[in-house]
Amino acid sequence: MMNHKKYSRGYFMPPVSSHKWVEKEYITEAPIWCSVDLRDGNQALIIPMSLDEKIEYFQYLVSVGFKEIEVGFPAASETEYRFLRALIEQDLIPEDVTIQVLTQAREHIIRKTFAALEGCKKSIVHLYNSTSLAQREQVFRKSKEEIIKIAVDGAMMLRDLAAETQGNFQFEYSPESFTGTEVDFALDICNAVLDVWQPTADHKVIINLPVTVSMSLPHVYASQIEYMCDNMAYRENVIVSLHPHNDRGCAVADSELGLLAGADRIEGTLFGNGERTGNVDIVTLALNMYTHGVDPKLNFNNLPEITEAYERNTRMHVYERQPYSGALVFAAFSGSHQDAIAKGMNYREEQHTNKWTVPYLPIDPTDLGRIYEKDVIRINSQSGKGGIGYVLEQKYGYDLPKLMREDLGYTVKDVSDNKHKELSAEEVYDIFSTTYVNKDERFSLPEYHFTQLPEGRMQADVVVERDGVQSTCSGEGNGRFDAVCNAIKGIMNTPYTDLKYGEHALEHGSTSKAVAYVGITLEGNGTIWGAGIDNDIIVASVKALVSAINRAMEKPQTQN
Repeated sequence: MMNHKKYSRGYFMPPVSSHKWVEKEYITEAPIWCSVDLRDGNQALIIPMSLDEKIEYFQYLVSVGFKEIEVGFPAASETEYRFLRALIEQDLIPEDVTIQVLTQAREHIIRKTFAALEGCKKSIVHLYNSTSLAQREQVFRKSKEEIIKIAVDGAMMLRDLAAETQGNFQFEYSPESFTGTEVDFALDICNAVLDVWQPTADHKVIINLPVTVSMSLPHVYASQIEYMCDNMAYRENVIVSLHPHNDRGCAVADSELGLLAGADRIEGTLFGNGERTGNVDIVTLALNMYTHGVDPKLNFNNLPEITEAYERNTRMHVYERQPYSGALVFAAFSGSHQDAIAKGMNYREEQHTNKWTVPYLPIDPTDLGRIYEKDVIRINSQSGKGGIGYVLEQKYGYDLPKLMREDLGYTVKDVSDNKHKELSAEEVYDIFSTTYVNKDERFSLPEYHFTQLPEGRMQADVVVERDGVQSTCSGEGNGRFDAVCNAIKGIMNTPYTDLKYGEHALEHGSTSKAVAYVGITLEGNGTIWGAGIDNDIIVASVKALVSAINRAMEKPQTQN
């Protein structure tokens, strides 16, 4: 049996009410973004990236638009030291990009970190030590005062070594395990570090408040952040940063509410890679802002390419349902979803609107380098007439009557169900073509001729071939097609009624043709549909009628 009673809430509420963030509707501007893919993300890989892979990944991060990139823990391993030196010595860091390095609050590690930064034009040195109650009691067995001294001593070393070392250094401090730290104590230790660094408008300091382990509902984290922002010393010269992990599946929510609560900066990774359940997914977070009409200041207009580079270099897999980037997130299999999407797409074309309001699609797939036919309408046994019809219309130009779409929908779904597979657009077209178009296997009209009658009426003299036997018949009508219909009715064993008709020009391939759709109602068989294609619309209409009759002869079961 699971024993929930052994768990207790390991977080702490602020000492005063901190809920002003509730009044804000949405994030109005992009935060400062810092990618930690090459440090936090890389250390979580089963096989960490090689030097060449790290360099390629770094260049992808730059191309996306990151201006701050944490490149590693250079004092921790030779590989990370060599990577940092390669970036510096090969002049791979653009002028507008700042690299960030991580260091513990330990003297020999801090000294090696500054040595690794030799020749770097500008960098962020990220200092941290653990502050949570659990870490203090169980790991370090130190008092609050002793934990503060570790942070202050480390801050003083950064200050002094930066003064001795050539380069432009910005400082960052993280009270690691902030979410398990008493909030007033977290404030005390951050203010003690700030007193050492004395931030100014020209030399701001970053205070990073990480969700090292997610413990609370997102609104608690937001309240903690608001309290810190409201009470932090030197606040106007401090950049408040967030680094949410995803233990509770709340990293995106923690980040969004934390930004509403006053934070200025986000540390995260592409697709959320990181220790345990990962970091906040910056792709999701940035594109959430984008769907609210806010420029995220990151460029994901070729998300498939970025996804491929990520999977290749990290050997990780982007889940098919991952927001925005997953292979299936723009796929609609449900019939009602497909119908709504198809109508939404058509509405945009009819209204010529620049606003994106398509049902079920919060973002335009083409903004991310995705496409409609492949990614939005996906056909399987759950699909409906709207989506199937939309595929035929968008890819092949067939605008089927509503009732015929429904009939085709059942036919396509039966094929998918029997094959137990998803169908491509080409397979849907093949089903439509072989099942409905220009069918004349058992019933055909080898010849038909027309004679003009008084008052605009027309006579059709028709040669009918039925199961290899030919006969002739005649009929009159208000037009040529009507005359052929009336002629055929006279020789049918079961005359059809309630003929349904549709037609349009068909732009397909190198020639322009006409397509006609005919539905005939036979007693006991419901409505049977056929389609005809020809250069001449009358011939196409006759072929559609013949196709419907052949389908009625081949499939006598009731159809809708």
